[in-house]
Amino acid sequence: MTFTLEGPVLEGALVRLEPLEHRHAADLAVAAEEDRGTYEFTWVPRADEVGAYIDAQSARAATGRLAPYAQISTATGRAVGATSYWEPRCWRTDDQLDAVEIGFTWLATSAQGTGVNAEAKLLLFRHAFEKWGVSRVDLKTDARNERSRAAIQSVGARFEGVLRNWSRSWAPGEDGRLRDSAIYSVTAEEWPECRERLEGRVAGFLGRGRGR
Repeated sequence: MTFTLEGPVLEGALVRLEPLEHRHAADLAVAAEEDRGTYEFTWVPRADEVGAYIDAQSARAATGRLAPYAQISTATGRAVGATSYWEPRCWRTDDQLDAVEIGFTWLATSAQGTGVNAEAKLLLFRHAFEKWGVSRVDLKTDARNERSRAAIQSVGARFEGVLRNWSRSWAPGEDGRLRDSAIYSVTAEEWPECRERLEGRVAGFLGRGRGR
C-alpha cells in the first residue's frame, strides 16, 4: 500500500482540527485532567505524559498509518482533546483509499455535550468521503464503554458487532490484557443521510449558542 494518511486542517464553527503537535501540549495537559472519571476505557494521557503521548502519535504518523489531530475549541482557541484518522485500507489499488478508521478520540469533560464531537465527526467524515472517496469509515471502542458507544451512535454510525479480544485494553488495572471491541461504521451510501443528520445537530448547537 502506498497511500499515506495526511490530515489537513479541518475548520468548523465549533471546532478546528489541527495536526497534533507539541504546541498543543499545554492545553491538552489541562484538558486531560479536568475529570478523569470519563476516561475509564480510553487512552488519555496524564498531564505529565502528554509530551510522550504526542511523540507516540507522531511516530505512528511517520508510518503513514495515522493522521493525529488536536481538537481546538473555536470559542476559546484552546485544545480540548484529540482524534485521528487511523488504519487506511486500499483494497482495489495501492493509491486509492477504500476505508479508514476514526479513532484515538477523547475530549475534556467541559467540551463533551457541546457539539464539538458532532462537528469533528462531520469534518472527518466529510473529508474522508468527499475528498478521499472512501467506501466506509470505521469507529471502534471498548465494548464495555457505554458512554463512547452512545456518542458513536449519536453521530449516525451503525453497530456491526463485537470483535472479541481485538485490541489492547486501556482500562485501569488491565495492562497486558485484550479487550472486546464494538465496531461501528458509516458507508458511502449512508453518508448523505449521516451528513444531513450531523449538520442538523451542529446547527442546533449553534442555535443555542453552545460550543464553549
